[in-house]
Amino acid sequence: MIEVNSMQPTEQQLTLIETQLGRKPRGIVGIARSSEQGVPLVLQMRSLVDDQPFPTLYWLCSRDLHHWIAEIETAGAVKRIEQRLVEDVELRQRYLEQQQAYADERWRRMDPADRARIEVLGFTDLFNRYGIGGIAQWDKVRCLHMQYAHHLVGENLVGQWMDREFGLAQRLAEIRL
Repeated sequence: MIEVNSMQPTEQQLTLIETQLGRKPRGIVGIARSSEQGVPLVLQMRSLVDDQPFPTLYWLCSRDLHHWIAEIETAGAVKRIEQRLVEDVELRQRYLEQQQAYADERWRRMDPADRARIEVLGFTDLFNRYGIGGIAQWDKVRCLHMQYAHHLVGENLVGQWMDREFGLAQRLAEIRL
């Protein structure tokens, strides 16, 4: 597991995040990954926002990455990845292990007060069942954006594949303030 040290966003970064998202951000724990120029790329999120479950630990906030990944999704990449998971038993097993590791990491990073409230509200099972991007069917790929956000802060097979197939890692240098 890669150690993620989320940093509290500065006022300038919060303004930039709001611009990137097109709305005021809610539930931010910190910035989990920034570009070399200081542009926030991935946010670490709270698991509970206004008493509602939010099982996505890492949220992609880069407008540029969002656009590039949307193009990849539109080109049918999700179906291609899911087909590979069906055909390659070893790859599928590693992918399922990453889903479990994500759920475990979410519990480890969760604010103790949120954990207690989640238990009171009856959401514990939800947080045990939901993997990367809040998906319940761990052998599927719900969202390449969430997969890539996880990849930028941890080990993620889908994000690694996207770097190899589409050169996203090389494009990170293009992201500027």
